[in-house]
Amino acid sequence: MTKTALITGASSGIGLELAHIHAKTGGNLILVARSADKLEALQAELKQKYGTTVRIIIKDLTETNAGAAVYHEIKKANIVVDYLINNAGFGGTGKFHMRDLATDLSMIQLNITALVELTHYFISDFVARGDGKVLQVSSTAAKIPGPLQATYFATKAFVTSFSNALSEELRGTGVTVTALMPGATDTEFGRVSGMDKTMLFDTPANAQKVAQQGYNAMLLGKINQLSGLSFSQKILMKITPFAPIEIILKQVKQMQTEIK
Repeated sequence: MTKTALITGASSGIGLELAHIHAKTGGNLILVARSADKLEALQAELKQKYGTTVRIIIKDLTETNAGAAVYHEIKKANIVVDYLINNAGFGGTGKFHMRDLATDLSMIQLNITALVELTHYFISDFVARGDGKVLQVSSTAAKIPGPLQATYFATKAFVTSFSNALSEELRGTGVTVTALMPGATDTEFGRVSGMDKTMLFDTPANAQKVAQQGYNAMLLGKINQLSGLSFSQKILMKITPFAPIEIILKQVKQMQTEIK
């Protein structure tokens, strides 16, 4: 049976790779992003390569009620979504008090509020019919506080905590929620945020491999999926539960400060 996947932030990076992965299975797609040119090009490419049905929705999910607007547009078109993949998100570096507040509030709107809206609406439909899968693209940043990326790390901590709680609430309903937690990955995120010039991005993971691991984990109904950790991130993840918080904070700050 053909499955329809809704992917946010589908115009680049992990979202784009997830679109290709799902299209290869013969599945249909609804792709959401704010870049019309990129989405239209991807739509044409996926149709030509895989012969799949691809609908695009041009929407800036940093806008208030954008998630609800996307949901209602899909309902109006009588499209049944099987997989919800909340991938859209952005970050940014710098001391919190020196950053532009409006930018951080937009980050919260996209990384948290739009994700919560879409999850609420689609999970309600999934539970009603007893079937559906959700993949939330979080980050290894969810596991630790992030000096110099305070807001971004906090948003990802929310995403993972929220997703894990839902996975238990939904046990036995036929609906699963998976949190994908990539390490530093070679995408536009690193370049736009400036993180690509730091030690944290010393050996970024391949976006296609991260996307494939996340997609597979979603199909299996796994709760969490770590992916693409660099050597330094693996060490940090291992010592985090045992080291004093002061040491962890200092190390994370250093990793985000040192320029290649």
